[in-house]
Amino acid sequence: MYHTIDLKVADRLKIKISIADRVYPLTIDPSREEGLRKAAKNIEAMIKQLEQSYAVRDKQDVLAMCALQFAAKSEQIKIDDQADVEQAKDRLEVLKNLLDQQLS
Repeated sequence: MYHTIDLKVADRLKIKISIADRVYPLTIDPSREEGLRKAAKNIEAMIKQLEQSYAVRDKQDVLAMCALQFAAKSEQIKIDDQADVEQAKDRLEVLKNLLDQQLS
């Protein structure tokens, strides 16, 4: 009997990410490593900024504030993107009307 190896599992990468003085071992696709490391670095920078700006020492409070800021930023990007799509639709409609007028 032949054994098959799932290449997706075999190609996974084991890394350790440090956030708020804790180390988290992760098994990931290699293509995700850079993004995860950058995300962890951004979280660490925000933790440092929040601790300095607000004199917050409780890691749970700081992490909750980080989560809120990142989630709010993500939601705002979605809102802004939707507004951009609507604006593009409006401009295309104006152009369509101008073309229709010229072709009539």
